[in-house]
Amino acid sequence: MKDNKQVSVVSFIKDLPNICSLLGLLSAVIGIYFAIQGNFQAALIGVLWAVLFDWYDGIIARKMKGRTKVQGVFGAELDSMIDIVSFGILPAIILLRYGNYNIWFLPGAFVIIAASAIRLTYFNVYGLIDSKTYKGFPLDNNVLILALVFLFEGFFTHSTFSIIIYTLLMLLSVLNLSSIPTPKFKGKWVYALVAYVLVMTSIFGWMLWRQM
Repeated sequence: MKDNKQVSVVSFIKDLPNICSLLGLLSAVIGIYFAIQGNFQAALIGVLWAVLFDWYDGIIARKMKGRTKVQGVFGAELDSMIDIVSFGILPAIILLRYGNYNIWFLPGAFVIIAASAIRLTYFNVYGLIDSKTYKGFPLDNNVLILALVFLFEGFFTHSTFSIIIYTLLMLLSVLNLSSIPTPKFKGKWVYALVAYVLVMTSIFGWMLWRQM
């Protein structure tokens, strides 16, 4: 007879990759908090660290020995649930707040979250095209680009820049759902990501310090 015994929910919390995933969720929640306040530099720092933890949970999971199949499945599902918060809800809130919650920004927020949900569901069903290739543009790349674009915010008026990020996020949402093959960055690319996150954190942190 098949063993249907279920372990406790909280037993998965002590799994190291899941702890890393939850640190990513914490970063995203902090980002959401600051986005709602209109502190976009702090919000972007939060989402950048969410990307970093998102990369590292998979790295840790692959290096760990003795993880059960159930732990692997649970970790993958947890990662996907957190991704919708980090790379769907958080960017949508940044867009809404930057647009001063104008009703015209609401469709854009919906598109971002809907595209994220559809892409993550598709990935959960079909996975990669092959071991090195995604179908469509990965969600975490959206916020890496968004953070970079925000460095040029000071060159534009608030209304103009709101249109720029609105257009950018809609374009990225289309690319997320496209069938364009996109290389999967792995291996030594993680060092490039760490450097990027640290540099961008330093820049945005300096901007925040100047505003004090």
